[in-house]
Amino acid sequence: MNPLTKVKLINELNEREADLGVSESVSWHTEYRDSAWVFVGGFPYELTEGDLICVFSQYGEIVNINLVRDKKTGKSKGFCFICYEDQRSTILAVDNFNGIKIKGRTIRVDHVKDYRPPKDTESIDDITKRLRDEGCAPKVPESSSSSSDEDEQLVVPMKKPKKDKKEKKKKKKEKKEKKKERERRSQPSSPPPAAIRVKEEKEDAAYNKYIQRGTPPGEQENGQRAGDSQRKETDREQDRSRNREGDRRRQTDGDSGRRDTDRC
Repeated sequence: MNPLTKVKLINELNEREADLGVSESVSWHTEYRDSAWVFVGGFPYELTEGDLICVFSQYGEIVNINLVRDKKTGKSKGFCFICYEDQRSTILAVDNFNGIKIKGRTIRVDHVKDYRPPKDTESIDDITKRLRDEGCAPKVPESSSSSSDEDEQLVVPMKKPKKDKKEKKKKKKEKKEKKKERERRSQPSSPPPAAIRVKEEKEDAAYNKYIQRGTPPGEQENGQRAGDSQRKETDREQDRSRNREGDRRRQTDGDSGRRDTDRC
């Protein structure tokens, strides 16, 4: 079968399951749940193991890779087998990488049910042999129990008791107070504030003479005239009020006489 038709068939299966909402337990991926290997084919020949790991490590940690090469020339044949640390990463790789283009070439990504490592161990170099045996996953260095305990002791920070913190705070306060005292001593003694002098007003001899003499004669005459005019006005007002009271009494007397005549 043409590899491109296989690519289309895998994509059609994924689209149908997405439209129908098929659960993971019934999906076609469950047939390969015991294998973490994936087949990748159709990529450009110039890609190396490092390039493929960079691309396919987007959906999980890659443990091993087997890039098939020509025995004589050592050139890539355009397909490889990749092993993931987690089997669920194979489902993501098949669903997302199948049918994509890398440098203008459409690649095919599919599950591998029973992966069998190659048997040509004699003709391969030491690097590929080590890769096939040990894989390409990062290794954690093994350390003895004593060294691990020492590392843990170094890593775990020791909590300081509260007493030490209080003592440190007291020491800081004492240092600050000492600094302030030194600054005060180092500063030159400030001179006492200068006394404020109040200017005394000079006595005006002409003003005193003016007060002793009293008011000038012209002003006295004007004052007398104003007093006489005020007295005259008050007298006139009193006369007017008296005349008005006399008129009122006369009117009241006339009215009473008329009433008596009318009664008679």
